[in-house]
Amino acid sequence: MELIVGALRALFDGILLPFRGMPALVGLAVVSLLTAIGMLLVFKATSNQKKIGEVKRRIYAGLFEIRLFNDDARAIFRAQAEILINNLKYVGLSLVPMLWMIVPILLVLTQLQFHYGYRGLEPGQKTVFKVVMKKEKAPQTALAREKGPSVTLELPEGLKLETPGVWIPSKGEIAWRLAAVDPGDYIVNVKVEGEAPVAKRVHVGDSIVRRSPSRLEAGFKNQLFYPAEPPLPKSSSLAGVYVDYDDAEVNLFGWKTLWMVVFFILSIVFGFALKGAFKVDL
Repeated sequence: MELIVGALRALFDGILLPFRGMPALVGLAVVSLLTAIGMLLVFKATSNQKKIGEVKRRIYAGLFEIRLFNDDARAIFRAQAEILINNLKYVGLSLVPMLWMIVPILLVLTQLQFHYGYRGLEPGQKTVFKVVMKKEKAPQTALAREKGPSVTLELPEGLKLETPGVWIPSKGEIAWRLAAVDPGDYIVNVKVEGEAPVAKRVHVGDSIVRRSPSRLEAGFKNQLFYPAEPPLPKSSSLAGVYVDYDDAEVNLFGWKTLWMVVFFILSIVFGFALKGAFKVDL
């Protein structure tokens, strides 16, 4: 799984690299265009285009029948029934290509979330950095639970430690307050006593780059939905390492909204605009 996720990380980093200094809308438009083309090709290859065309013609015929015989109640009810039945057939015919597209679209969405879903820290901004211990690795005795595990942070010059770590026994986590000093992409090393350091990326700046609010232990679900960084080593006592980023918004011609809304709108617009060029009946 990590091999696939790692390849996707590199692919999206490469695709979006030219758009790092541009408004988010530019990179999203490019990815939406590529996604729309991919969806059209998959839809064409996995759907029964002939039957879809026939069903759509029957739906249009039913609509024309309602308009022509608007004074005939029986004809209207018959046409409405035929439209409903053909709509259900259309949904059934569309189901197969949709199933083929679910996994690829999900992989695209999870990658885009970490480029467009979070705002980078600004110089002077404070944030919470925390680690969560695995339950079986957390202190077990009452005295040890009260004292907490021995975990320290090694910070680069672009970040500053504002408070010492606060151990929260009920949650099994330690939290620090960090302050951003200078723009850049930094590595914070988390050191658990007796173990190799664990690296966590922290980004300061407003360019479009991959930002990861969490690095989690290995597992299919974690790697599928949190692919921005490699999973934590299995030997680590940590279940997760987190940095608190604010959610980002995209400016769509003056309308600020979530990136996912923009992505779906553009993908649909490009899809319908290009369906004729690719000879796809949607």
